Amino acid sequence: MAKSFTKLTRPNIRKTKSGEQINEHGITFIRQQDGDGRYTVNIMVDGQRIHRVIGKESDGVTRKQAEDFIQKVRIEAREGRLNLPKGRKLTLGFRKAADDYLTKLAQSGGKDINSKTRRLKHHLKPFFTDKPLAKISTFDIERYKKHRQDQGAASGTINRELAALSHLFSKAVEWKWLDHKPAKINRLKEDSGRIVYLTTEQIERLIEAATHDQFHQIYPFIVIGLETSMRRSEILSIKLENIDIEKQVIYIPKAKGGAREQPITKHLAEFLKNYVNAADDDQVWLFPSEKSQTGHTVNVEKPWKRVVLAAGLDPTQVVRHTLRHTAITHLVQAGVDLPTVKRISGHKTLAMVERYSHQNGEHIRSAMDKLQARYKNQAAE
Repeated sequence: MAKSFTKLTRPNIRKTKSGEQINEHGITFIRQQDGDGRYTVNIMVDGQRIHRVIGKESDGVTRKQAEDFIQKVRIEAREGRLNLPKGRKLTLGFRKAADDYLTKLAQSGGKDINSKTRRLKHHLKPFFTDKPLAKISTFDIERYKKHRQDQGAASGTINRELAALSHLFSKAVEWKWLDHKPAKINRLKEDSGRIVYLTTEQIERLIEAATHDQFHQIYPFIVIGLETSMRRSEILSIKLENIDIEKQVIYIPKAKGGAREQPITKHLAEFLKNYVNAADDDQVWLFPSEKSQTGHTVNVEKPWKRVVLAAGLDPTQVVRHTLRHTAITHLVQAGVDLPTVKRISGHKTLAMVERYSHQNGEHIRSAMDKLQARYKNQAAE
């Protein structure tokens, strides 16, 4: 039971009998059955409840040490608090930080915003909820990785989500929300196994199935992907004004590797010319959508799966990114040099393109045959 007096003074502490307690300003003194006294702290700091056992009288613990603990916790909270506008009382939680991050990225012309938004909305925000950004630990990151693995997410998928989280941390430091990154992010090892791509016969089946699908945008989406190696988000965000039929290029202002001009085939230029000529005067996007906040289509998942199934292919293996893999692989197999492939695909490094040089041995064998023929011709001379 609590005593009627609430002042945690030495005289009151001495008067406290076994089983009684005194509370004042978040500090509680309890007289235990063995006669010893115990100090505990129960306070709210930046929206978080902190409850600690400070220690016993027999160990030399006094009210002063309980007060020192409270002061220490509050100082640490102030030091760890984000550099927020004046008047904000609480540390910025992860969900709010994520929303502010996306807003500032959009205002500053950040890259790959749609993908970052999707990863934050569907995975990172539901997991970290309102945990203070400054208090996310390396252990929390490891728990997230385990959580996503338990959900069946691939290592590459998880790494893309961790990349979004790492970028958020970096921008938080740049914008002076944090003094430093709160946690180390260790990426998962990805399987560098065989890249799935379509054969010419499978390509014909996929295109044929797309021409009969009820969603009319899936057909041009597939054709553009196969003839350019552009990423899904790059295709869907094409503006009509950025299509240059004469130069046979599509300007991509917000590509993953930076703004670039995407070369296109002569066939694709003629194909797109029909869409450009048929567009309304006020049409902005090649793939317009009145329902989308962006003004253009952002998701083709359902029609894609329908078309893949209709073509007799496996939707667990043939995904939207398969179009990009297919275009790059066929460029390599056609004997196009890797720097040129890199220029077409928009990859940042040649190492990324080199993965595609192992997808089929025919072009390698052809090269070795040429080497052998050259030696034989020289020997004959």
